[in-house]
Amino acid sequence: MDITIKEAAKQLRHHDHILILSHRAPDGDTLGCAAALAMGLASLQKQVRFACSDEVPKKFADLFSEVSVFDPAQPNEDFRAGFLVSVDIAARNLFGDALSGYPDQVDLCIDHHQSNDGFARQRCLDATAAATGEIIYALLRELQVPIHSKIADCLYTAISTDTGCFKYPNTTSRTLRIAADLVDAGANAADINRRMFDTVSKARLALERLALEHLEYHFGGRCVSMDLPRALMEETGAKGSDLDGITSLPRQIEGALLGITIRERKDGGYKLSLRGQPPVDCAAVCERFGGGGHRGAAGCTFDTLPLEEVKRQILTAAGEHLLTLGLLHDAP
Repeated sequence: MDITIKEAAKQLRHHDHILILSHRAPDGDTLGCAAALAMGLASLQKQVRFACSDEVPKKFADLFSEVSVFDPAQPNEDFRAGFLVSVDIAARNLFGDALSGYPDQVDLCIDHHQSNDGFARQRCLDATAAATGEIIYALLRELQVPIHSKIADCLYTAISTDTGCFKYPNTTSRTLRIAADLVDAGANAADINRRMFDTVSKARLALERLALEHLEYHFGGRCVSMDLPRALMEETGAKGSDLDGITSLPRQIEGALLGITIRERKDGGYKLSLRGQPPVDCAAVCERFGGGGHRGAAGCTFDTLPLEEVKRQILTAAGEHLLTLGLLHDAP
């Protein structure tokens, strides 16, 4: 059942033991939302815990300095979750292995993905929001939680990372007004921007250098693909957190309307990340393979096919999409 922010706030007021869940391979939006909501609810004298299948990347660790973490493998006898909230999770398969049993237990899903599959009992969804951080901001306002500097840092991180530091087409005037309010509330925008967008590890830099050698151009340069074999990750020592932003590289090339990054997973399957320029709809392409996301950014997975077949299928779908939009003159 879809509910409003006012109704979501009423639900949160009614419960005192709340567990907040983020998606696997966590990014700035899911983590910033979780930390901000956890601190906001704690200020209302709620018992709150946070859980994620994967480790919080180092650059986001400071967001959780005042947040208690829940380990599903070692439940704490002092905490029994009475209400489960997921933030920025669009589908069951995004909970990850450690939280694989949780999707059907979620009481409230707060999200901004148009492809959200409705796994939760109640869903507070705004597909017009540039980031789930915008929804959490409105929710905390509805709860009359003071937005102090720590919460402001978390929400600014959530919104800035999902908008590419306000460069992506999903950025709206509402996005910028909220960001301005967060800066007024004490968000250290300059420091956050530096850590999120202007600082990379040596391993990430090495990975990016090698990844550029795997670029391929398709459909007259309108589509650019990039492979990331496991061998590159192993050679450079890069971790999953080092991949932030690397999926945008193919789209940055002049003339490219659609960028496709194909990353080999540990289990041998492939994770695909699509990034597009208007009028391309990345979600429409990914939905053909059981994935989803947003118009400008979406993803899907292939579990068993060899790389060449994965590329053939995704490029066929991409070409057909570009043709439908009138961006190609001949069938792919």
